[in-house]
Amino acid sequence: MSRILITGSTDGLGLAAARQLITNGHEAVLHARSSEREKAVGQLAAKALGVVVGDLSEGAETRSIADQVNTIGRMDAVIHNAGIYSEPARGDTPEGHPKILAVNTLAPYILTALIERPIRLIYLSSGMHQSGGREIEDIDWRHRPWNTGRAYSESKLHVAALSAAVARYWPEVSSNAVDPGWVPIKMGGAGAPDDLAEGYQTQVWLATSDDEKAKSSGGYWYHRERRKPSDAVTDPVYQDELVRRLETLTDIKLF
Repeated sequence: MSRILITGSTDGLGLAAARQLITNGHEAVLHARSSEREKAVGQLAAKALGVVVGDLSEGAETRSIADQVNTIGRMDAVIHNAGIYSEPARGDTPEGHPKILAVNTLAPYILTALIERPIRLIYLSSGMHQSGGREIEDIDWRHRPWNTGRAYSESKLHVAALSAAVARYWPEVSSNAVDPGWVPIKMGGAGAPDDLAEGYQTQVWLATSDDEKAKSSGGYWYHRERRKPSDAVTDPVYQDELVRRLETLTDIKLF
């Protein structure tokens, strides 16, 4: 039996993964953006080890989530599932960041740094990371005209590269990125062609399986098979530049 935190587990892939983990007999810690969202999963929450609450678009609340998790105890695995796809304008979080960057990139970085180190880490990326590019200096979109599709693609490149950097710096931790595919959830739309079950079962497998493949590190996975990510993901120079930039934006050191 494993103890697993799943961010963004009140709907979509995160909710499906949480249900599967609990069905399989594991101790799941759910995450809800707000107390209202927590109520939406009341029945599942009753079966979970606990629920942590906080808005990942706000740095202070993300830090609070880390504190709540550490109070529960050390996790065996953390699935960084939460993400947002589209924002009509850059906007500002309380810390002055675009919401897509805050939720999809900064929050996984902060939680990775502040949550007691687990045995396994899983980061949800996307095939769209391939068009993300290597922008480092203006990942905060202060100087470029806002492009929500580009911002999303970049954020998914960030988490895949972060996963690879963690695998490189923390050899005792199994760290992997997952492309769940274009699945029929709120983000992907009802007409999405990929299989929903395959979309979340890879995360569950990486978080809990004793299969040697699942316990490996540094992979980019699609439906339980390794795939080659963009060259930036596996480039140590890009990884280190990205981590240094995230350290500057959050004032939190990871390595």
